[in-house]
Amino acid sequence: MKLRTVLMGAAASLAMAPAAFAERGSDGQVNIIMWQAPSTMNPYLSGGTKEIIAGSLVLEPLAGYDTEGNIFPRLVTEIPSLENGGISEDLTSVTWKLRDDIKWSDGTPFTAEDVVFTGEYCMHPEGGCSQLAKFEGVTSIEAVDPHTVRVNFDSPRPDPFSAFVGGQSPILQKAQFEQCIGANAPTCTEQNFNPVGTGAFRVTEFLTNDTITLEANPEYRDPAKPAFATMLVKGGGDAAGAARSVMETGEFDYAWNTQLAPDVIAGMEAAGRGKVSAAFGSLVERIHVNLTDPSSSLPEGERSTRAHPHPFLTDPAVRKALSMAIDRALLVEIGYGPAGQPTCNYVPAPEAWASDNTECLTQDIEGANALLDEAGWVRGPDGIREKDGVRLSMLFQTSVNAVRQDFQALIKQWWSEIGVETELKTVDASVFFGSDAGSPDTLQKFYADVQMYADNFDGTNPAPYLAKHTCDKAPSPANQWQGEGISRFCDEEYDRMVDEIEGIVDADERAAMGRKMNDMLTKDSNAIIPIVYRGTASAHSNTLGGVALNAWDSETWNVADWYRIQE
Repeated sequence: MKLRTVLMGAAASLAMAPAAFAERGSDGQVNIIMWQAPSTMNPYLSGGTKEIIAGSLVLEPLAGYDTEGNIFPRLVTEIPSLENGGISEDLTSVTWKLRDDIKWSDGTPFTAEDVVFTGEYCMHPEGGCSQLAKFEGVTSIEAVDPHTVRVNFDSPRPDPFSAFVGGQSPILQKAQFEQCIGANAPTCTEQNFNPVGTGAFRVTEFLTNDTITLEANPEYRDPAKPAFATMLVKGGGDAAGAARSVMETGEFDYAWNTQLAPDVIAGMEAAGRGKVSAAFGSLVERIHVNLTDPSSSLPEGERSTRAHPHPFLTDPAVRKALSMAIDRALLVEIGYGPAGQPTCNYVPAPEAWASDNTECLTQDIEGANALLDEAGWVRGPDGIREKDGVRLSMLFQTSVNAVRQDFQALIKQWWSEIGVETELKTVDASVFFGSDAGSPDTLQKFYADVQMYADNFDGTNPAPYLAKHTCDKAPSPANQWQGEGISRFCDEEYDRMVDEIEGIVDADERAAMGRKMNDMLTKDSNAIIPIVYRGTASAHSNTLGGVALNAWDSETWNVADWYRIQE
């Protein structure tokens, strides 16, 4: 895959007015509402998009992605390439040249040691790092000098831009986090809630699952930015209330994740205060099937672990029938309209990586029933199928959201038509997408049979995203329930392909292997049941300038460029 390099500052010019920044902080306060409230500012301790977005207000990676998926420098002087010597000729290392004018928000210099430490932090075997797949194949990270970092790989990497690129893997300050390695990582409350960063803002107060207050970083490298002196990030509520607070009441300037039906959005936009912007990247609403047993009858620490396979979802026929029964086109129509597309793929983009699998796009209730009949699942007197004393009775959980609850109700009905009993459960989004290892309701714990949600990957290289599903990344007590393989999928051939794919030089061959891996997770195993390829959608006020919705990086990727439009 060929990634185009964007010159320093070009990404910012997409969204800002040249005269907008007369003085740092001159535009007062900006208010953001995130109805899924962040539970930490450290994205390495949560795979949730809400934490990645919150963290990116303060923390930065070495490089980021713009609205077109092009890589651009943040904390480095240039993007490494073969031509400038940053990528080694044998493709086994990438060397980053750090800018020498970057300071942390506490005034201390940003150096190569911070980058090296961040890699050690995430790759520690007891750390439970939520972004571990970003470091797949990394053998070592070394500080060549105070402003040069080399990342070494175990095989050639034609696209080495994973670790430290994009909002999912920013740099942590070594001085602040050096006592937070390994099992200590989640215990460092002060560090995780108030990280020292290099970004445009710094935290003044963090109230978990509630509010974050921030102020302009006095050490930010551009003396004219950010335009806002302070920022309030309010959590809680629901998607409708958040969108309304921007587009109808004007209480907030930006509402993240306006996951609402098209007619609801249109009605709010009619008030004339704001609008919803959408961008397609790699976001897929899907159902994860639990291949392990979540039964509460098991001892705590053994539920939803590989020690106990699921009593009936390990049957491929059951998983396939669940997928066949879903009418994806209808779900798109009622839930997303033009902001969604039916899909059978876990990786829907870039185009070369998208499998031509379309089998699931046609609902087939009759076929699903025939498949279960053939597999020996017989309907009982109440219409629910059973086999060898095991009933097809499931708990289906997701986060609280009107669209998702509509989806749950329809899917429950369709599954009843194939003899599957479904109990619905909803969890507050701040808890479901949270990182509390003690909570029974997080998506990582997965104390349910199936669950529905969506996330995406940074940039245009899906290989690290696919690497989440190796056998060693399943959440468990050993990694403090922070593993990335949510379905507990485990296949030795898949693991081998993860090891191999990043070393394939030919772009077409890499994409072909990626499509095969996508199919292994979806149509071959139905461990993941994709439903809707969603556009990233958020609302912003007509008085908020500089917003450029980005589906390839953190949504607040260019928050330094936001400003107030004077009416």
